[in-house]
Amino acid sequence: MRKSYKLILSTLILTLVIPVTVMGSGATTASDKEPGTSGEPAAPTYSNVSVHDPSIVRDGDNFYVFGSHIEAAKSTDLMNWETFTNGYTTPNNVIYGNLSQNLATSFKWAGENDSDSKGGFSVWAPDVFWNDSYVNADGTKGAYMIYYCTSSTYIRSAIGFGVSQNIEGPYTYVDTLVYSGFTAGEAYDANSVINKKWTNTNIPQLIEGGKLSGSSDKWFNSDGTFSNITYPNAIDPQLMFDENGKLWMSYGSWSGGIFTLQIDPATGKAIYPGKDSVTKDGRLVDRYFGTKIAGGFYKSGEGPYMVYNKQTDYYYLFDTIGWLGADGGYNMRLYRSKNPLGPFVDAAGKSAVLPGDTDVSAFGNKLMGNFLFKREVGDPGTGIGYGYVSPGHNSFYQDPDTGKMFLVFHSRFPQKGEFHEVRVHQMFMNKDGWLVTAPYRYSGESLEKVKREDLIGEYKFINHGKGTTADLVESSYITLNKSNKVTGDAAGTWKSTGHNEAELTLDGKTYKGVFVKGWDPSSEQFVMTFTAMSNEGVTIWGSKQEDLKDSQIVADIKADLNIGDTSRVIANLDLPSEGMRHASITWTSSNPDVVSAAGVVVRPDSGSSNAAVTLTAVITKGTVTSSKVFNLTVLPYEDATLVAKYSFENDLTDSTGSFGAGSVTGNRIDNTGGTISYTDGVDGNAAVLDGASGVRLPNKLIDSNQYSVSLWVKPEQLTTYTTTFFGAKDGYNWVSLLPKGPVGDNTMVWSGSNVWYDGIAGLTIPTSSWTHLAYSVDNGTLSVYVNGELKFSGSNFPDIFTGTDSVFSLGVNWWDTPFKGQLDELQVYEGALSPPQIAELVNP
Repeated sequence: MRKSYKLILSTLILTLVIPVTVMGSGATTASDKEPGTSGEPAAPTYSNVSVHDPSIVRDGDNFYVFGSHIEAAKSTDLMNWETFTNGYTTPNNVIYGNLSQNLATSFKWAGENDSDSKGGFSVWAPDVFWNDSYVNADGTKGAYMIYYCTSSTYIRSAIGFGVSQNIEGPYTYVDTLVYSGFTAGEAYDANSVINKKWTNTNIPQLIEGGKLSGSSDKWFNSDGTFSNITYPNAIDPQLMFDENGKLWMSYGSWSGGIFTLQIDPATGKAIYPGKDSVTKDGRLVDRYFGTKIAGGFYKSGEGPYMVYNKQTDYYYLFDTIGWLGADGGYNMRLYRSKNPLGPFVDAAGKSAVLPGDTDVSAFGNKLMGNFLFKREVGDPGTGIGYGYVSPGHNSFYQDPDTGKMFLVFHSRFPQKGEFHEVRVHQMFMNKDGWLVTAPYRYSGESLEKVKREDLIGEYKFINHGKGTTADLVESSYITLNKSNKVTGDAAGTWKSTGHNEAELTLDGKTYKGVFVKGWDPSSEQFVMTFTAMSNEGVTIWGSKQEDLKDSQIVADIKADLNIGDTSRVIANLDLPSEGMRHASITWTSSNPDVVSAAGVVVRPDSGSSNAAVTLTAVITKGTVTSSKVFNLTVLPYEDATLVAKYSFENDLTDSTGSFGAGSVTGNRIDNTGGTISYTDGVDGNAAVLDGASGVRLPNKLIDSNQYSVSLWVKPEQLTTYTTTFFGAKDGYNWVSLLPKGPVGDNTMVWSGSNVWYDGIAGLTIPTSSWTHLAYSVDNGTLSVYVNGELKFSGSNFPDIFTGTDSVFSLGVNWWDTPFKGQLDELQVYEGALSPPQIAELVNP
């Protein structure tokens, strides 16, 4: 499930230098503390960057990560990063010089102004390393080598490489090694003039040079298309020297799997098998693509990274499965083998090469997926807690001096949409020779001897499971007792052996790993943690909590408990029923007809007086109880004022006269060439959008944080992300009314800004029938209505439009599939619609 056009553009927008510093009491470096020393490193600082698909390499005192979209960054301590690149700039590209000319041979096949890269470039997932054996054009030896991929569709891609005497570039193109997505005969993708026939790759030259025995009919389906159920998408190259000095390139992605080719260190070029065969365990060896080591059968799996560990004498293979977006459940998996060509297996003995069309989530040790160490009421810190969304496409580094091992990856974050940053976590070898990952990002910590008494206590607990899901795995609580029993939300036993080994048996499953201190960003202190993995490849984490008496827990919850602005209540309240450590919170209301004990708010009618209500929270932990009182003022509704009305009576005029007419667009908000027709609608005529056109509305149609939008919608088809009404300050800040959104296919109001927002209706509207959709924003309170019924109410909705020259449209935005169907009676209001007004709009 590789990158769609929308997410390519989103990544381009979001792949920026984001210098965010998280302050402790001072900075530290990776060398401040080494194994065996006492005490803790200084509280860390972090400077963050956005580099997608980061591949790590060390050069002198600097660590580098090179990633997709020609982004890269460097650091001296794996915590504070700075970029040095200029993205897709050409000429004078930092990494590639004259990008378009330098990579022209690769771009002839894919990646420049073509199909999914139309109007730009797609250069992804490079791997950089120093090669002592490479013979330069002048006969000298030694060069930095960059292996990159260019791509135009989910299967048409190419892998090439370049060389430089400077790790930061520019790199000079040498050759393109592997092509994918080719066809048996002449064929073209949408928005492309490139003939995909196999003879337009390097395969004919390889055959002529005796390096391949010929072309293979197996590369093609019966209709001549590329057989991507078996063969790879040529992306995500990674290079590794094995224990004997041989150089290997692993590469590929869904849906045909991941392959390995031997590389000649002197030339950097592939040593192709030349003829087809199978391995002893029955895996495919293709004459051109190499040996299959993972995946297949249309299943996800990408970003391979292979390393050799002298301690265990195993080759470890990382890959990432799922979809990379915030809604895709991207997660990292691990296998191992005694041979760089495999077979690679997980802790349960399952092969990395899939046996058929099956659930890929059942294969591989899951290192981490979506998780949240949830901040409960009373916990230290702010916000919702610490967690990741869709962490993946990792690389790995082991320090030759200290032996420290690091997992390097990109991650998105809860409630942050497609925004992503690089993260580095330390890894450790468990008793069974499997790598496990620290719960917290690297902070200079080292693995040390632990004291048993420091391990006893209550922990926030994460069980990552094996699934691939967009859902967050939220923390629960367990206690490691003096008796070596585990109690709480999971039950079993625990023990520590050696200096720091951890072994937990929970619900009949045994997990092996380590105890290690890590930097908890919520409490801003080093805490004891554990990371461990079962023989089923399931990872568990624990983060020790401060030892507190019940009275202190209740006091902390009471001090932290907050329900927002009580002086102007206009929407349902989020009243928590539980605080930290499973303390209970119960609520009573002095006037449940206005505000119920569940937080449901019934505002007085328009023209009525304010209503006063007292809410009382009773907090209980064990035998300790305390209460907190909140005095609320509930405001009456105020009727919203109509400011624009587009009725589509054979034109795009605003019947109020306040704004100009709309204009027809193509398939994007700023394109031309579309067409609009009209047909019978809900009231008079309606606009018909053909799935390739939209309507550009006047700028500044909304210019406040108190507004409402109402329209009738009759979709002919439902496609994810497709908008009906869209408004945006820029590509970073927008609001979209979606018939089918990215959260469970729900109809929703979706906003992208510093914090992404999902106003979910809890249903999906039907096709081929009229549905009334409306939403109101009242100084951060969002209300979403379907056919006059309130389906969502929430606070903290972003102010996108106030004081901006925002753009607005119907049916199109900058990225997604245009709306196909009918729209009628678009009405825009100043202020939030009252219930009588909503009812009037649905039943005039």
